[in-house]
Amino acid sequence: MIKTENLTKVFRTDEVETTALNNVTFEVKQGEFVAIMGPSGCGKSTLLNILGLLDNPTSGKYLFMSEDVSALSEKQRARHRKGNIGFVFQNFNLIDELNVFENVELPLIYLGVKSSERKKRVEEALEQMKIAHRRKHFPMQLSGGQQQRVAVARAVVSNPKLILADEPTGNLDSAHGEEVMNLLEDLNRNGTTLIIVTHSVRDADYAQRIVRLFDGQIINENIKGKVKEVII
Repeated sequence: MIKTENLTKVFRTDEVETTALNNVTFEVKQGEFVAIMGPSGCGKSTLLNILGLLDNPTSGKYLFMSEDVSALSEKQRARHRKGNIGFVFQNFNLIDELNVFENVELPLIYLGVKSSERKKRVEEALEQMKIAHRRKHFPMQLSGGQQQRVAVARAVVSNPKLILADEPTGNLDSAHGEEVMNLLEDLNRNGTTLIIVTHSVRDADYAQRIVRLFDGQIINENIKGKVKEVII
């Protein structure tokens, strides 16, 4: 599903040049659950943004579903994201003025799904995430764990092929964090490809494979106990 070759991202200002990613090459197969780990500033979120088609690399190649998407315009990236990629963020990114139902419905409106079908799919997603009883509540009326369940429902309502989660339990206590990770694990068991960025060893342990970054480079990959060292 995903393949990168020598992916590099450089941020430049008038005085400073920062290499966030340096020749990153790896693959994610359809149906995999991959965790990306590393210290702050190592390039994890930059990599996730590129994989999610929120940004382009400076150089290198990125193949998404066998298509080279390395140099697409923002409009082209948005078209590829729609219906294919769902996002879960650490800070939930819910819209305060919309209730739970409306927040989850929003991606389907962007996709042009008819009203009756939207209602059906939103209700199914809310039931799946065990948050249907809060459908008329607003984000500020929910706990952190409930808000993250709404965010996951919003990510899955369009039946995306790929879900990207950036520190999905970072603002949650351990009990709510475990709930969210179990929900993500269930989605993966049902066939959704899942990539998470995390500092949490506990969260990474849910994944089938752990990719470790340091200074913008992959230093090793751990496949359920088997460590593959990467020569830099």
